Amino acid sequence: MNILTIPLRNTRRKWVKTLLLLVVFALGVTSIVSLNYVSSVVGESLEKKLTAYGANILIMPKSEKLTVSYGGFSMGDMALGVSDLPESSTLERIANIELKERIAVVAPKLVAMGKVGDAAVGVVGVRWDSEKVLKGYWALDGKFPETKTGVIVGGKAASRLGLKPGDSFALSGNTVTVAGVLMPTGSDDDSVVFAGMDFAQEHFGTPDHVHFVEVAALCAGCPIEEIVVQLDKALPGTDIQALQSIVKQRMYSVNFVKQLILTVSLIILFIACCMVGVTMLSSVNERIKEIGLMRSLGFSRKGIFSIFCFEAMIIGMAAGLFGYLGGFFLSTKIVTMLDIADGAMLMFDPADMALTCLLITAVSVLSAFFPAWKASAVEPSEALISL
Repeated sequence: MNILTIPLRNTRRKWVKTLLLLVVFALGVTSIVSLNYVSSVVGESLEKKLTAYGANILIMPKSEKLTVSYGGFSMGDMALGVSDLPESSTLERIANIELKERIAVVAPKLVAMGKVGDAAVGVVGVRWDSEKVLKGYWALDGKFPETKTGVIVGGKAASRLGLKPGDSFALSGNTVTVAGVLMPTGSDDDSVVFAGMDFAQEHFGTPDHVHFVEVAALCAGCPIEEIVVQLDKALPGTDIQALQSIVKQRMYSVNFVKQLILTVSLIILFIACCMVGVTMLSSVNERIKEIGLMRSLGFSRKGIFSIFCFEAMIIGMAAGLFGYLGGFFLSTKIVTMLDIADGAMLMFDPADMALTCLLITAVSVLSAFFPAWKASAVEPSEALISL
């Protein structure tokens, strides 16, 4: 019998008490693991949904502004060196950056002025498939265009021009059909006409050229600045801006969920640690005579201390293992039952399980430090007097 077999025999001798402690500790670990898994899925899913509320990175050609005045008369600002972006090569370079998995949507834009009768109107060329994802908040009277000459008219523009879904009109001499009218959004979208990119490039711009590109990046896994740096390297000669207000709003929403889950997890872990400490302290009081005998037989204070720490280590390892497996199983059930994944994946990670077991074991041993110290401080003479 040594300091390793004594804890094993004690846990087997008092198996009911050990089992109850193990179950309570494992339930705590299960709660923490399942909350963390669910929060990661909810965070990823939430961020993907937030991409439907606009871009957070803007890519434009570099240009310089010159303020012109003469004789005290201001002639306003003049843009110098303005050029278009080649659409296909720009999109290809964006798709090949190192953090390309964090790019949710890339939406090129071509802006031009057109005329409807005698009225001037802004025309924005877009790719409908990416625009549907980026402008998920759009509400239409009608539908997205299905033909090359189909357009969507902003609410204010439609009211000013007297247009409604199904109407055909001449846009700078080209006949187009109103597929849908945009409900008021409170943005510049209300005052312009959206046309398909191919149509816009053919009649208002240069084939395969756009004026700027909007990018919606997922920011939870990496800082937005890293994505901007990689885009800047991939696209020399462009001005790349992170829309910090939008980024911060999205990160606040995602981080709020994670911080809430972390707080709840820490509370559960603290309660579980208290349970281990109280149970071990109770065990010390119950085994005061046994400790006195062992001290009389030559066990050192260090040996007694190690016995109780080893008991806590056994319970911690078992609770970490069963708790992690239970937490992963529970989180898959919760995600499936609540249908909150929305494309996010829940992956079992053996390395994460090993790290969790190690952490829970360390916490369990730390919780048992005071009871173990108290046990090692028992004097053999005082313990044997009560025999």
